[in-house]
Amino acid sequence: MHISRPALAAGAAFTAALLLAPTQAVAAPGGPSAPSGATAPVPPETATRERGASDSARAGTPHGPGGGSWSGAVARHGGKGTDWAESLAAYPRRTALKAPAVNPADKSIKLGLAPYHALAPKLNELQRLGDRVSVEVTGRSVTGREMYLVTVTAPESAGQVRDQERMRERIENAPALAAGDRRLKASYKTPVFLNNNIHGNEWEGTDAALRLIEKLATAQDSGTAALLKRTRIYLNVTANPDGRVAGTRANANGFDLNRDFITATQPESRTIRRIAIDKQPAVMLDLHGYVNGTLIEPTTPPHGENYEYDLFLKNSYANALGMEKAVNGLGYTAEKDGVYPVEIPFRDQAEGWDDWPPIFTPQYMPFQGAVASHTIEFPLRVNNASYDSLPVTELRRRAAINTDIAEASMRATLDFVQANSASLLVDQIETFRRGAAGEAQRPISPETVPGVPGIGPEDVYTTTFPRAYVIPSGNGQRSATAAKRLVDHLIANDVRVERAYRSFRLAGKSYPAGSYVVDMRQPKRGIANVMLAEGRDISGAVEAMYDISGWSLGLLWGATVDKATAGELPRGTRTVTEAAPTGEVSRTARLKLRLDDPNEIAALNALLARGVPVQRAADGTAIVPASGLKQAMELARTHGVRFTRATERAVGPVQRVRVAAAVTAGEQYALREMGFDVVPVSTAILNAGFDWTSADVLFVSSGLNHAALTPAAREAFTASGVGVVGVGLTGAAFASATGLIPATAVPGNRDANGVVTVRNAGGAITGGAPAHSFVYAPLWFTGLGAGVRVEQSYGTGNPLVSGHWRESGAGVGGPAQAAGQPSIVSAVTPSGAPVTLFGTEPLFRGHPKGAFAQVARALLRG
Repeated sequence: MHISRPALAAGAAFTAALLLAPTQAVAAPGGPSAPSGATAPVPPETATRERGASDSARAGTPHGPGGGSWSGAVARHGGKGTDWAESLAAYPRRTALKAPAVNPADKSIKLGLAPYHALAPKLNELQRLGDRVSVEVTGRSVTGREMYLVTVTAPESAGQVRDQERMRERIENAPALAAGDRRLKASYKTPVFLNNNIHGNEWEGTDAALRLIEKLATAQDSGTAALLKRTRIYLNVTANPDGRVAGTRANANGFDLNRDFITATQPESRTIRRIAIDKQPAVMLDLHGYVNGTLIEPTTPPHGENYEYDLFLKNSYANALGMEKAVNGLGYTAEKDGVYPVEIPFRDQAEGWDDWPPIFTPQYMPFQGAVASHTIEFPLRVNNASYDSLPVTELRRRAAINTDIAEASMRATLDFVQANSASLLVDQIETFRRGAAGEAQRPISPETVPGVPGIGPEDVYTTTFPRAYVIPSGNGQRSATAAKRLVDHLIANDVRVERAYRSFRLAGKSYPAGSYVVDMRQPKRGIANVMLAEGRDISGAVEAMYDISGWSLGLLWGATVDKATAGELPRGTRTVTEAAPTGEVSRTARLKLRLDDPNEIAALNALLARGVPVQRAADGTAIVPASGLKQAMELARTHGVRFTRATERAVGPVQRVRVAAAVTAGEQYALREMGFDVVPVSTAILNAGFDWTSADVLFVSSGLNHAALTPAAREAFTASGVGVVGVGLTGAAFASATGLIPATAVPGNRDANGVVTVRNAGGAITGGAPAHSFVYAPLWFTGLGAGVRVEQSYGTGNPLVSGHWRESGAGVGGPAQAAGQPSIVSAVTPSGAPVTLFGTEPLFRGHPKGAFAQVARALLRG
């Protein structure tokens, strides 16, 4: 339910405010009353968790407890989703799945594994075996393939389901009460989540899951009956249906889904996030391949600083030992089968397989209540070159062994849960209790985590949580669109966000009404801090990292985020289920659209596509004529952007740009998200003869080598006269080879990545840009010739805010050498073609959304 009201005019300006309505809200128990427009709390028996597949449609965040009775365990708020009734239906929940057409090209078939088209018939069959197996469609892949969630548990009436839901809500939102609730501890079913095939060409977890489901459905022993009486086992049969069929690691958009759990750009990862929030698993496995011997986490340092790691390590290590025993107990050997003994990185490796970034599925799950979660890597490779070169008989032998190992890991985990359900529940409650109470983390040590050998100072990573974060918003905030995006994303991750309905002061700063407050005394403070904190420079802690080391959405998404380390929080707030709409159009003849945000770029491209004659101001902003008012009002509503009164003089038209793009899949996705027409190109495509009249600008970051172009392809490009935007080494190398810009790219450490400070020159490319950006194998530029403009430079001193960036070699390639050096440069060729080179990574995996517009502005110059 949404409650609409007009916005107040600011000063003498007459503003047609669109979509500025506050949404459903609930006063915190014992706190101030919300304004009269607020709705009442949703009762716990009818509240639901997040249901939407995107960040624009969410249910909500937790409330605080309201008393000692069941009615006081206030549920997560939010409107009922379309599957609300089903979410409280009795178990089993039988779904008649429609089988897709048989696809003989499915890559699973060659391995003797289940092709995607066989999953629905098999799951229909498993549902008919008894009353233990339920199947639900929880989401769809990029191409529309259904994602199946199987629940295996003893039958439950609708009343028992509601009772379990109340208990789950109490565990999270009233953990202090849950800790003393003997009835809850005696009757709550421990949730276990088994996630399979998130990398599409790491197949075997799916087949092991099907085998496990059938055994659990038909077993008549008392142990299985006892397990299912006290446990709900959730199995995501394939997390990446498109990748499974195609035999690709990535999904159909080219995204590695196991890198997507902070930004959640893809429908498959959003589905998994929703399962995590809805089911609140205490234990989780993510099934992968291929590392020989079988790799079972916990990990090497550095360990994520926002976890309750003492609770997590205790359980994860104990479960790993049980899985190790089960896998080694299968009897496979190196001599006979090519299978080496299990490795547990925490015990067996020094560094290089860390859990620092929460971008991976098992590293995200602790923030949603898991007190043990693991990546499992099967030993025998069957993908990539092995898939193409090995005989089918050998591939199937390997796949069968991997499937056995996957099932053994699952069975051992269920044994662990059955033996330790009481302590797992206590530790999950304690995780949430510490957050709600604002207590300090407990550093791990042999005393705090007894029974885990080898704990040393190199394993200790903790943080100090602030009292709160404030995200200013309102009509006067240029970052209102970015603030809404960030707030909605926090809510989608089940973070409680409050909105102030009157002005307030906190930590010596004044904030207007409408600003957002994230109280860090909440059960899921860990994920809130992961997203909003600046992070840490860990360059000196370890030599090598497995993946990225810095990711702050608070610094990189374009919103203003203030950290309050202390102070009394404002009382005039209410919890929100989504951020207030931000679209706005001034009642003036000429309108200005700032191009600082990807939503603003998308709105501009939509205007251009509709034939609106948009002009450009000297600072790079767009000027919209009165003839575009109707379109502006519609786009303000759909994109949440502000069209304000234009006073600047137009200096030329803005043309719709067609982009020939030799880029990564993530960059192509970002470009299309901003509304650009994108034509993928590569060295092979250009050599085959590319029609340059179909493109206005070339964007190069990957897959294009000027030296490998034929003479005809080089000549065609030169004759085209198109502009060039280059990112990273590939982009700089192409520009250098063509002589388009007199600048020398200096590579930093290729292993470096993280959040950096930058200084923006303003103007057409970096006007309105944030003071932080992201680097991955950073570059900077020297030897600038005549006509080269520095658009942005790295910050002075040590520009690295968070991440891992060391010098490579004898004092070269480090942040000290990059400090103050140009990070973005531009020029115009004698033929009039604009060229821009980026030493940063402004479109990296959706992380630096605040920098997206820099690329867009550079392309629009083309």
